Amino acid sequence: MSANHAHAEGGTRLYMTVWVSLLVMTAIEVFLAYMQLPTGPMLIILMGLSLIKAALIIAYFMHLRFERFSLFLTLVPMWIVVICLLFVFFPDSFRLHELRFPPVP
Repeated sequence: MSANHAHAEGGTRLYMTVWVSLLVMTAIEVFLAYMQLPTGPMLIILMGLSLIKAALIIAYFMHLRFERFSLFLTLVPMWIVVICLLFVFFPDSFRLHELRFPPVP
């Protein structure tokens, strides 16, 4: 490797900021768990916060924020395949739920 090779990475301040923001979002999630909110809006808020937290963890603590764009382009098709496979198994899970709890006439 050459001496001029510079790898872009964040400093301690950046990682501490991300860590504190993850802690704040976790505290918000715990607070919302104890609130008496309707299920729909609460799940939307909790899932949104979880997606943001997952993106921060992947980007900064797994160091994908500083990787080449080509790595991102290899991960996106795999993510799409995984989502499609999940949708393949969703109908089977609904069928299993109906077998376990038959509809009441």
